[in-house]
Amino acid sequence: STDLTSTVGYDSIIQHLNDGRKNCKEFEDFLKERAIIEEKYGKELINLSKKKPCGQTELNTLKRSLDVFKQQIDNVGQGHIQLAQTLREEAKKMEDFREKQKLHRKKIELIMEAIHKNRNLQYKKTMEVKQMWGCFLPLRLQCHWWCTQALLHLPSLSHYWQLFLKLAQTKSALEDSDRSYQQSVTTLEKIREEWQNEHIKACEFFETQECERINYFRNALWLHVNQLSLGCVQNDEKYEEIRKSLEMCSIEKDVDFFVNLRKTGSLAPAPVAYENYYNAQRNVTPARSPAPVPISRRGPLPTPTSAPGEPDYATVDGYSLV
Repeated sequence: STDLTSTVGYDSIIQHLNDGRKNCKEFEDFLKERAIIEEKYGKELINLSKKKPCGQTELNTLKRSLDVFKQQIDNVGQGHIQLAQTLREEAKKMEDFREKQKLHRKKIELIMEAIHKNRNLQYKKTMEVKQMWGCFLPLRLQCHWWCTQALLHLPSLSHYWQLFLKLAQTKSALEDSDRSYQQSVTTLEKIREEWQNEHIKACEFFETQECERINYFRNALWLHVNQLSLGCVQNDEKYEEIRKSLEMCSIEKDVDFFVNLRKTGSLAPAPVAYENYYNAQRNVTPARSPAPVPISRRGPLPTPTSAPGEPDYATVDGYSLV
């Protein structure tokens, strides 16, 4: 501003820096809130995998797949809890950066406030001296006129010397006022130059801080997105373990396992022979009992099919369960 005492430009810079600090605080609060959500979600997943039954009576390979499924869901929950802790650490780093910039900027602001105050006081003092000098000038001219009139009209020399003395006193006061005015202007100019130099330094410092803030903010946001992407990749790896386990699930093996676990024998019951209890004296040749017939091996297991409109989970994405 062309006004020496104006701080409108400086105030605009300070306002912008405060807005930047506020934006950093908002992102910091966002990370903290996201951490709360991630931690809560992770704990809910862990509780779900541990407390909720999920095929607990299954056997053999499918049971192992379900165990892997629950374990990986637990791992996903642990991953979300770890992500929550990471987000809190990033929020703390943002807070430390913000407070560090605040402390550094406060030092410059105190210097600028002091120099603004000194500049304004000197400017006010200079204007007061200037106004006083302007008031003395008409008085000097008036005294000179009085002396001129006294030489022409005064009856005695004593009156002339009285007026001359007043003129000399007035002249001395005017010269003192002029010197004071010149000194004030010189002092003000030195203060103005000092203020201008400090103002330039402050602006350069504030610009450096703003560049650092934007760079730090951008990098923090980039890192946050990378952390979320990493979490998704890690989760997908855990889910891939479940898919691999399901690939090892064999319907035939599970059915055979159940049969072998619960089987009661390999021979069918023998036919019941007739015994004549009515005429025990008759020599009746009992009917010849047929030989025991072993249980024949059942035919091939049917291929699981899905109902109309349902996805064929047995062959989803090329993964065959048969």
